[in-house]
Amino acid sequence: MEDQIRRLLILYGSQTGTAQDVAERLSREAKRMHFTVRVVALDSYQVVNLINESVVVFVCATTGQGDPPDNMKTFWQFILRKNLPTNSLCYVHFAVLGLGDSSYQKFNFIAKKLNRRLQQLGAQPLLTVGLADDQHDLGADAVVFPWTENLWKKLLQMYPLPPGVEIINDNVRPPSKYRIKVVDKNHSLTFKPNGTSSTHNSVHITPDQGNSFYARLISNERVTASDHFQDVRLVRLDISGSNIRYSPGDVVMIQPQNMDDTVQDFISHLGINPDEAVTLEQNDPEIPLPDLPQPCTMHYIVENYLDINCTPRRSFFEMLAYFADNELEKEKLQEFCSTEGQEELYSYCNRVKRTILEVLQDFPNTSANLPLNYLFDLIPRLQPRAFSIASSQQVFSNEIQILMAVVHYKTKLYKPRKGVCSTWLSSQDPVTNVRIPIWVRKGTIHFPTDPKTPVIMVGPGTGCAPFRSFIQERTASSIGGNMLFFGCRNKSKDFFCEVEWSPLIDKQLLALYTAFSRDQVSCIAHWEKLNQMNFFSMM
Repeated sequence: MEDQIRRLLILYGSQTGTAQDVAERLSREAKRMHFTVRVVALDSYQVVNLINESVVVFVCATTGQGDPPDNMKTFWQFILRKNLPTNSLCYVHFAVLGLGDSSYQKFNFIAKKLNRRLQQLGAQPLLTVGLADDQHDLGADAVVFPWTENLWKKLLQMYPLPPGVEIINDNVRPPSKYRIKVVDKNHSLTFKPNGTSSTHNSVHITPDQGNSFYARLISNERVTASDHFQDVRLVRLDISGSNIRYSPGDVVMIQPQNMDDTVQDFISHLGINPDEAVTLEQNDPEIPLPDLPQPCTMHYIVENYLDINCTPRRSFFEMLAYFADNELEKEKLQEFCSTEGQEELYSYCNRVKRTILEVLQDFPNTSANLPLNYLFDLIPRLQPRAFSIASSQQVFSNEIQILMAVVHYKTKLYKPRKGVCSTWLSSQDPVTNVRIPIWVRKGTIHFPTDPKTPVIMVGPGTGCAPFRSFIQERTASSIGGNMLFFGCRNKSKDFFCEVEWSPLIDKQLLALYTAFSRDQVSCIAHWEKLNQMNFFSMM
């Protein structure tokens, strides 16, 4: 069969990198079956060309309350246009794999709606839509792998291999996505975004983040009691000189770095020269280069780009197994890759939140064989973190403020688990004039614009952040009708907005109802007050 017929397009919409990881894994499998494959983010694909495709696989996540991922929004708006002809995709065969979380009401909403919409436009489904669930004991793989097996069976029925051609054995290692080339050791590295930072303490922001900015850290103040178990910070960022505009309900994206200790451990374990300047080259012209300055040091790549603290997915172990020559390590890696070994993998990795760095340390012989070229195949990109903006731009015109809980918890592992972004950001000292890479996107909370509209808000803990923004904005113009239900553990420990909200209560601009779960008397009084108000009948 002619090569042009055995072409496969894989389009993905990914918010955290999981859908991209699945799409790239599908690509590797398809290439073993001698398909010519392209893997493209949905918003990077010219959607008008969809009518010319023969087979398309969509891998899409659902974010928020049934929203498409950021790199799918333009495609989503186009495909939902009502004026598209109902036969526009009649020559397209497709399959949709959704990645979702059944704890949300709109579970896999995007995948379900995309599957229906493609059929409305005349496209022909290859198989039923796959609905992977993060809440499953075995994670998304419980659906992804059987769905994938059915996909290959269907495609090989439609497009059988040419005579004499066999599927490439899965023991054959695929080529790496990129080649890492060492540049002249005398090459000077002067990457300084906005003229504020050196190569080793600044993150490169991708060009498509239009309102991106390196914001100066004004303050990083703990707002819970020093003896309270939860460290919550009020982080203030200076956006003077930027074109950033935001409204209550919007979200600020923050691009973190890996902490120095984990970077040093990773570099030391793999025997990497941290100061070696390198450039990246494509092995496959269909796979774009990562958003990194060229050249840059290996230290920069590990610190700013590789998510060495994430919990590895099954695809990580599949790739790592190619480099195992120690029999014990190879046997264990192959077990983790097998269908029968998924419960064992879940116990080893997901249940205790083991990191990629810790896995590499557990497989020392295998990681010693790991070529630098394969780092980008093994380790996903360090993703930005989203925080609800907790300030009003009408009140703080040149600031963005967030309320951030520093993530720190224990599992069965010896070392406590720490949040990458919250640990890094809470460790930053404003005195050092540090710059934080940020950009703003619209949130999913939409507040009323009519000042006469009363608003009831429920926001326990740091969940009050978007409501703090809205309350600031309304009360700055002396607009009342604001009712907030706020809960935390102790009035004296983590009621972090008490000083700010008390004057608003006195001015009758805010009606505040609190519940402190560890202050038993207060909590009971709260419910008695609600009963007196006949609140639930009013609702």
